[in-house]
This record gives sequence, C-alpha cells and structure tokens, in this order.
Amino acid sequence: MGLFLKIFIPLLGAALAFYFYSAPENFNEEMLRGKRVIVTGASSGIGEQMAYHLARMEAHLLLTARTEAKLQKVVERCLELGAASARYVSGSMDSPTLPEEVVREAENTWGGLDMLILNHIGRSHFNFFNGDVGQVRRLMEINFLSYVAMATAALPMLKESEGSIIVVSSMAGKISSPFAAPYSATKFALDGFFSSLRQEFIVDKVNVSITLCILGYINTENAVRAVSHVIQDTPAPKEECALEIIRSGALRRRELHYPPRLVSSMLLIRAIAPEFLDSIIRSNYHVENLRR
Repeated sequence: MGLFLKIFIPLLGAALAFYFYSAPENFNEEMLRGKRVIVTGASSGIGEQMAYHLARMEAHLLLTARTEAKLQKVVERCLELGAASARYVSGSMDSPTLPEEVVREAENTWGGLDMLILNHIGRSHFNFFNGDVGQVRRLMEINFLSYVAMATAALPMLKESEGSIIVVSSMAGKISSPFAAPYSATKFALDGFFSSLRQEFIVDKVNVSITLCILGYINTENAVRAVSHVIQDTPAPKEECALEIIRSGALRRRELHYPPRLVSSMLLIRAIAPEFLDSIIRSNYHVENLRR
C-alpha cells in the first residue's frame, strides 16, 4: 500500500496540476505597480514574504500584525525593496475594532483600496482537543470573524476599484484531520462564508474577486515549530507560496492549491474515497510524540 501511494499520488497530482495550471495566464509584476494593498499577519511567515514581493512590485502597502517591533522592521525592508509606500497598524485581531481601524487607515491614507489579503491567524495548539470551548471562541474571533469584519469594512472601496479579496486558508479547511479541531473549524468557516459571498457577488454583478488559498504544510517558523515533531513531511517554501498567493489574487482565480500536486490530489481522493483518505492522514502522524 505504501509503494502504491508513493507512485499514485504524485502521478495523480501531476495530472491535476497540469489540468488546473496549464492554461496560459498573463501574470506580470507590473499588474501590482501602484496598487493599494492591505496585508494582515505581515510581521512573519507567509505574510512577511508577501509584503516583500509586493514591495518589489512597487505597490503601496499597509501592513498589520500583533508585534509592532517586527512590523517596523518589515516596513523598513519593504521601503528598501522599492515599495511605493509602506506603513503599518499594530494590534491583535481579537479586538473587535481593529479590522475597521486598519481599513479606515487605508481610506484616510489612500482614499481607496485595490487588494485585501487576509492572512493572520491566532495561536492554537496541535494536539488532542482538550474541551476548551473558550479557546474555540477566541480562535473563531481571530481566524474567522475578523476576516468577515475586515472584508465588510473594505467592500465599499473594493467595489469602487473592482478589486480583490484574498483569503489565506488551509487544507485543514477542506479536509478534516486530527489534532487541529478548533483551527480546522475556523478554516472551514472561511471557505463557507467567502465561497457563499462570491456567489452573491456574481448574482449581484459585483466585480470584486475572491481567491481562496488552500495551503498545505509551509516552512513558516510557527508551522514547523507546531507540527514538525508529529508530521515528517518536508514543508514547502514560504517565499514561493507567498508569490503564488499574490499571483492568484492578481489573476482573480477562484482558488489556489499550494503545493498544487499534493493539495489537488488530496481533494480528489476526499471526493472519491474519504475514508481511505482519512486512513492516509492518520498513518502520517507520529502520535507517540504528542504530549497531552
């Protein structure tokens, strides 16, 4: 069975990647030049890398995250890389007022907005669910409700510019897996809300694109620290992941699967053999390394 999976999944993934990504797409970095972009969760990981890519593309940047000192350094680096402008608003998204404050800063500074990249996440534990319902509520506030609040606040400006919303999600929001129940719940919620909202935009002829980014295991410091002792897979590079997110948003794609072969293969197997996929997922964990 192990040899079969090692052969079958890469071949299936290659076929799916070819199907979804072989069509010619005219992405040019100049598409982002001068665009007004908000990036949340921008002090580290994928968000930080997106900020640097956008800076090289000469975009105007408004960055937000919890840690002000880290944000200051990222803003300085963005200006060195060629950003048209770069500023930040620090704070935690568990504050019900911060999403609107960030959007208001963009409106006061630029008078409009072209792209909203929602990327922040709250702290969660990779382990058996311990019954802490309060933690689930807190995580829903940060990982889901603040996304809704921020998109709602930004929508008038995005309608005017016919802009884009990019929602950074996870395979955990498409495929259930153990040890991530609260986190997974927030990501499933993102998929449900923004996929439904996209349908409403189409019905109402609102020309604002929504790109849902379904990410696998990426080599961010937080992800590696959280799961590397349990999952032995090799994480994908955050720099390339960040660029693919920007590219997909600029091209107004419906979804990004990254890494493409792995994510697309897993989603297809889920559709045709969900219990088989569950067994594959469980077999990939070193449960003995978890500490309750």
